[in-house]
Amino acid sequence: MTAELPQPLIDYFAAKNRHDIDAMLMPFSSEATVKDEGETHRGSIAIRDWMEATTRKYRVTVEVADAIANGNAWRIAGIVSGNFPGSPATLHYNFTLADDRIKRLEIGA
Repeated sequence: MTAELPQPLIDYFAAKNRHDIDAMLMPFSSEATVKDEGETHRGSIAIRDWMEATTRKYRVTVEVADAIANGNAWRIAGIVSGNFPGSPATLHYNFTLADDRIKRLEIGA
């Protein structure tokens, strides 16, 4: 079942597709964590550094293909296109929300 995305996720994906780092960071809480490519990034500074590096390297856009909610946990299937072998590919974005902010994001296959 596909659910309508909450505003923090709408904002994140819209900013990601524009490659707007400041807007991508806005929906995250200051203590958020992101796990991607086997590394964990904690806090706003580390997450910004990750966003800048991955945006510069891959220049991805994401088309949300499916979204499933379980309380504050969201699993998004996204069709990701960019500068990487195998593009486009489907990746899963696992978000945890708290107080209308992104508290955790884990990206994987």
